[in-house]
Amino acid sequence: MTDTTRPLLPINRRSANITEGKSRAPNRSMYYAMGYEESDFKKPMVGVANGHSTITPCNSGLQKLADAAIAGIEEAGGNAQVFGTPTISDGMAMGTEGMKYSLVSREVISDCIETCVQGQWMDGVVVVGGCDKNMPGGLMGMLRANVPAIYVYGGTILPGSYKGQDLNIVSVFEAVGQNAAGNLSDFDLHEIEQRAIPGPGSCGGMYTANTMSSAFEALGISLMYSSTMANPHDEKLNSAKDSAKVLIEAIKKDIKPRDIVTRKSIENAVAVIMATGGSTNAVLHFLAIAHAAEVEWTIEDFERVRVKTPVLCDLKPSGKYLAVDLHRAGGIPQVMKTLLVAGLLHGDCLTITGQTIAEVLKDIPDVPRADQDVIRPINNPMYAQGHLAILKGNLSPEGCVAKITGLKKPVMTGPARVFDDEQSALKAILAGKIVAGDVMVLRYLGPKGGPGMPEMLAPTGALIGAGLGESVGLITDGRFSGGTWGMVVGHVAPEAAVGGTIALIHEGDSITIDAHALLLQLNVPDDEIARRRAAWKAPAPRYMRGVQAKFAFNASTASKGAVLDDY
Repeated sequence: MTDTTRPLLPINRRSANITEGKSRAPNRSMYYAMGYEESDFKKPMVGVANGHSTITPCNSGLQKLADAAIAGIEEAGGNAQVFGTPTISDGMAMGTEGMKYSLVSREVISDCIETCVQGQWMDGVVVVGGCDKNMPGGLMGMLRANVPAIYVYGGTILPGSYKGQDLNIVSVFEAVGQNAAGNLSDFDLHEIEQRAIPGPGSCGGMYTANTMSSAFEALGISLMYSSTMANPHDEKLNSAKDSAKVLIEAIKKDIKPRDIVTRKSIENAVAVIMATGGSTNAVLHFLAIAHAAEVEWTIEDFERVRVKTPVLCDLKPSGKYLAVDLHRAGGIPQVMKTLLVAGLLHGDCLTITGQTIAEVLKDIPDVPRADQDVIRPINNPMYAQGHLAILKGNLSPEGCVAKITGLKKPVMTGPARVFDDEQSALKAILAGKIVAGDVMVLRYLGPKGGPGMPEMLAPTGALIGAGLGESVGLITDGRFSGGTWGMVVGHVAPEAAVGGTIALIHEGDSITIDAHALLLQLNVPDDEIARRRAAWKAPAPRYMRGVQAKFAFNASTASKGAVLDDY
């Protein structure tokens, strides 16, 4: 933990560099060109990593937050240095070749932040982001640079509405399946498509963006309540400005990301992910975050936290409510206080404010308010144990992730329906060729095989829309959207592209998914599996140049976070 009693830093890293020796004049000249004055060189130089873009509604509302952060930095006595970070819209790319760039963008974002902060020798950084990979990519870059840093989440969208029903992005994917099954008219599908996303902000359920932002609040790297605010609301703007001012104080106290992101604080974050019914992607991303922080954390740790943490929140995709409802019910601080009182959170972890988790939660009620049912009390949870189960077996000896909330019976054995790409699997669902009891296998979609480990919201949404969400299994070495629910198992490792057992499945083979026994099993004799393995040949790489080729070459297994620097 950082010693917060040390004297305040007299000058910043950058000014120390530019006022020494013969380099002083030419270095300062570059700053004078941007309007700096002599007094500015005694102020901290604070980066603002701005993820604003008009690529996606998740990020289209970020500029006002970056502007608020800049104002906060300047009011608190710092100099703001703004630079951009890219984003990929998972919702727009879903089901296309573009989806393979989503996980790649996590690495690009983290590289951008590390490069700018270190290259410009900044004293701290505010990272402003919205879409799914903005959060893990941002934090990974913050941890690598390890200067004082705070995350400002862009905020959730407000719900859309049609015929008295709240809508969100997953409503559209499920409506496609309903339409294909003949249960929804073309007119209604078109209306849902137009009304589902009414404005800026990230997808509204406890999907990946809101999962990661909630986890960052639990980590202590974002301000309390900030993860469930809606982008259009003024409180989000005020929180961004406050975040920048808090960061200036953290720079003075020298509180760094690696002081905050520890094994105990990651356990806090994972407990909140379990309690809120968060995305399967959180497993992949927190493995990568722990790697960047050089904290010991394995895929088995998720299962350790899961079995002792109840699901407290009734949130989409497997529940009723959206992030805006969670915010009105008390937000992540109420979830955290409920867990803390139950002994399921480490209260001594440091936050970016300089206070501990217990200190920032001291005024939060011990139990959720009785006038809401979004957050359950600890003695009446949605489920007694967490929802992200780590399965193993001959199909995934390194482990894989099953999302088991909302399922009446998370156990099935059925015949394999094998697909080597997502598009042919989706066509089979929409054509009615997949029936209850089948276990769909989508493979060669892992970190190396995809490459880029694309998400599978199109086929899983189609299964839900067709009424097959609980009766058809789906396993993949790819990923799932945070909006996915059903009998689904992702991140199967080793992946097909490196000869994992998933590559050896034949059409019609018996497969068992058993979340109670934590088992994913190919019911084929060992000698037959060995015969198939000996005959298997690795496919040619799909990309030979560019970021996809680099990602495929360097990516670790999903069970280690699909990171690129696990040497």
